[in-house]
Amino acid sequence: MKRAVPGPGQESVWDYPRPPRLEPSGHRVRVEFGGETIANSTRAYRVLETSHPPTYYIPPDDVRQEFLVAVPRRSLCEFKGQARYWDVRAGARISGNAAWSYLSPTRAFTSIMGYFAFYPGRVDACFVDQERVQAQEGDFYGGWITSDIVGPFKGARGTTLW
Repeated sequence: MKRAVPGPGQESVWDYPRPPRLEPSGHRVRVEFGGETIANSTRAYRVLETSHPPTYYIPPDDVRQEFLVAVPRRSLCEFKGQARYWDVRAGARISGNAAWSYLSPTRAFTSIMGYFAFYPGRVDACFVDQERVQAQEGDFYGGWITSDIVGPFKGARGTTLW
């Protein structure tokens, strides 16, 4: 693994902490699926963790929850707690397990209780301000890659032990 050197105005995911840090994003984030804007917010948080692009958590008031359907899937994050998952449905389209949230997060992450995060690769598009996000590789992590973030990023084949 060769760490990319960040240029002016860029961040390296290798400078992010472990355990992860939660911070207000300060950007407009948007999620689109099936011709609908599912989420649109200037009040999101981002989670920063070593080797991962940021994951954005959007307040429930800024998510059109009529497009979300709770599913039985759960997962456990050692830092944030137990996540619950949501399908995203718009018109005749459905994307399984495309969003998740923490209903009872750990103390360090109580600010994102009930907020929604979306996998960029499981919806039509995600944006940070006007920039379309690139999805983090793999099917486990939900990081949002933008031009101001450099890696390499965990998630691709061969990165499991990073």
